[in-house]
Amino acid sequence: MSEMLSPEELEAALRAIGKERYHNNHPFHGLLHSGKLNKGQVQAWALNRYYYQSIIPMKDAAILARSTDAEFRRAWRQRIIDHDGTADAPDGGIERWLGLTDALGFDRDYVTSGRGLLPGTRFAVEAYLHFVSEKTLLEAIASSLTEMFAPAIIADRVSGMLKSYDFVDAKALSYFDKRLHQAPRDANFALEYVKREARLPYQQQQVLKALEFKCDVLWSQLDALYYAYVAPGNIPPGAFRPAERA
Repeated sequence: MSEMLSPEELEAALRAIGKERYHNNHPFHGLLHSGKLNKGQVQAWALNRYYYQSIIPMKDAAILARSTDAEFRRAWRQRIIDHDGTADAPDGGIERWLGLTDALGFDRDYVTSGRGLLPGTRFAVEAYLHFVSEKTLLEAIASSLTEMFAPAIIADRVSGMLKSYDFVDAKALSYFDKRLHQAPRDANFALEYVKREARLPYQQQQVLKALEFKCDVLWSQLDALYYAYVAPGNIPPGAFRPAERA
């Protein structure tokens, strides 16, 4: 049986998982950020990533619906607003991501329909939504802790893409501007929650496993992209083919 970790030890263990398993270590991101992908490969990344972005509010709504704590719900619902926007300010994260796919030459109907998705993307994203809906509330919240590691990858991504690709500009990448402060805010809230609520050794292990699972979700999406669009370049039937939509 695992020994009980102090809150500080639990946080250190979570950060160690991110250092080893977060998707900034994936070769596809190295290619993306260093300008070594062509436009079709960047299009494939943006298109598939949209599907992940689109389920984030649903994921957060599932967490929100399961909490009996009004104070928690008031804090967590800001995540939905950040992604969906409001009637007065509809330019939430999803709308800004569509701004990126617009800049890359996609029709919005094609992007939002999901017709060009890789099967690997669909399976990974839907597995995440099922995880959050079916596991304990503690595990669901812990799975969001990949946001602890997001600011560094965002900074690398924006600077690298602006430097390397003439088909994107700062406006196209505006999704990432707000995430630089939203992600740390959200991560700090979730981190304090799991450090406080994981009161038994088995719960702490659930928290660690939940973060590992979420890292696997992100990593597997990049595996699918790499296999289809980099090497060996085996694009599944029905998935986006860059030459056909260039």
